[in-house]
Amino acid sequence: MTENDFFTADWHAPDNVKTLLTSRTGGVSSGAFRSLNVGLHVNDDEKAVLENRRLVQEKVGKKMVYLNQTHGSNIVLACDYLNATTPPDADACLDNTGKAACVIMTADCLPALLCDTDGTTVAAVHCGWRSLAADILPKTVAKMRRLPENILAFCGACIGKTAFEVGTEVRQAFAHISGYENAFKSLNNNKFLCDLHLLAELSLNSVGVEKITHSPHCTYNEPDKFFSYRREKITGRMVSAIWLA
Repeated sequence: MTENDFFTADWHAPDNVKTLLTSRTGGVSSGAFRSLNVGLHVNDDEKAVLENRRLVQEKVGKKMVYLNQTHGSNIVLACDYLNATTPPDADACLDNTGKAACVIMTADCLPALLCDTDGTTVAAVHCGWRSLAADILPKTVAKMRRLPENILAFCGACIGKTAFEVGTEVRQAFAHISGYENAFKSLNNNKFLCDLHLLAELSLNSVGVEKITHSPHCTYNEPDKFFSYRREKITGRMVSAIWLA
C-alpha cells in the first residue's frame, strides 16, 4: 500500500482516536475485484482477500473485528469477538477498551465513524439506507453512553446524491425523521435521488449529535478510486476502521 491507497478521517478527533479508510487500490486481487478487496463474501479468491486483509492489518496494527453485515441495526462490542472464528451478524461495532479496531465494509453504503471528545469510546457503523431507516445511528449513539453533544461523527465516502436513485419505498422509510424530505430530489416515474449523507446527519441530529464531518467523495462517480456495487454489481469492498491507540 502507498499513501494514495488509503485515507484517514479528516475531522477533529482526539489524538488517541485512529482511523483508516481504504480505497480500491493497493492490494493483490484481480479482475472485477482489483485490487484491495477485503470482502470474503463476494466470490473473490480467498487467498487474495486474506492477503489484502493482512496488508490493511499491518497499517492498523491492532486486531480488526469484521462484521457479517445484514443491513439491520444490531450493534456489538468489538472486544467480545477478538478471537471469534465467525463474524457477528451486525452493522455496527463499538469499543472502549483499546483492544480492537472496529471495522465495517462498504461499496456504496455510507461508513460512519463515531467517537467521544474525551477519546474513550469509538464506533464504526454501516449505513445503507435500510440500516439508516432502522435508526442504527441513534442506537449506536445510545450504546456509546456518552453525552450526544460530546460525540463526533465522520461520514465517509458513499454513493453520492447525484447518483443514488431510489423508489418511493425508500423515501417513505425515513418519514419518521424530521426533515427527511430534504434528502430526496424528485425525478420522473416516482423515482428520487437520495442523499445518504444528509439522512445520516438528520438521524444524528435527532438525538443531539451536531459535530458531523462529511467526506466529499462519491464512490459511484470515482471508479479509479472506489468500489461501487451500484455501478459494477460484481465488485469488491473497502474498509473503514476506527480504534483507540
